[in-house]
Amino acid sequence: MSKSPLVQQRNNMTLKTLIRDIKSLIKFGVLIANVLPVIAGFWLALYFTGSTFMDYWQAFLLVTIGSTLVMAGALIINNWFDIDIDTVMERTKSRPTVTGHFSLTTVLTIGIITTIVGFILLLFTTLEATIYSFIGWFTYVFLYTMWSKRRYTLNTIVGSVSGAVTPLMGWAVVDSAFHIIPITMFMVLFIWQVPHTFATAMKKCEEYRAAGIPMLPVVYGFDVTKRQMVIYIACLLPLPFLMISLGTLFVTIITILNIAWIILGIAGLYIKDDLKWAHWNFLYSVNYLAIFFLLTMIVTI
Repeated sequence: MSKSPLVQQRNNMTLKTLIRDIKSLIKFGVLIANVLPVIAGFWLALYFTGSTFMDYWQAFLLVTIGSTLVMAGALIINNWFDIDIDTVMERTKSRPTVTGHFSLTTVLTIGIITTIVGFILLLFTTLEATIYSFIGWFTYVFLYTMWSKRRYTLNTIVGSVSGAVTPLMGWAVVDSAFHIIPITMFMVLFIWQVPHTFATAMKKCEEYRAAGIPMLPVVYGFDVTKRQMVIYIACLLPLPFLMISLGTLFVTIITILNIAWIILGIAGLYIKDDLKWAHWNFLYSVNYLAIFFLLTMIVTI
């Protein structure tokens, strides 16, 4: 006996809601953005060691799935811990922890299990890759989420460590990451996250203020934040030259992107519409990162 159209529609809506809740719980966009550097690190390690993908295809699957699960676990635990903040902030009010679609106990359990399974998979790669993964997880969950986020404007710097270790994880399943290329990628990610996060904090300043989160624009205002952004963006300028082994084309393109971002940053010191400028920087930073890591792989094909 076939289901009525009304029942079928209700089931479809339930499935859509579940998928939406899961994507919100793992912060799907953030998760995908963190997986790309893992893959880039792995790819470049193959290139610089003269290895082939078939030599390490099992390690690739393990590090990709394992790191994704560990990062997802950290993001889920972040959702569990931040329920008080998410209830106040407009952009997070639809998260399943706030709506009650998932109980807090269920969310914490999922976060812990996901993390453990991820670490187990990573242990089948290399200890070095697992250690980098643990550093990222521990920094994000404890040092950022539970300690610094509610206390200090430097929470952005602390949180940047967790995202910056991702290329080291990918590289370390092939060879030791004590190499100029993965270390430089770490530095790029670490520095990049600061102006990117500051742009987001400017856009959502009033929401952070209402939630009592001491983001830089909340505590010190937009002018200080914009000057800080220019400084951090400028710090990116010399880094592609440390990756000259990827070729002149790579260095040239990234340098042009860096100069353009510096110009955009300096323009913010004179532009009156701070929120529009912050949005421009947010969009630029997202595209910058995607181009950077995709280009590292394209020039080494």
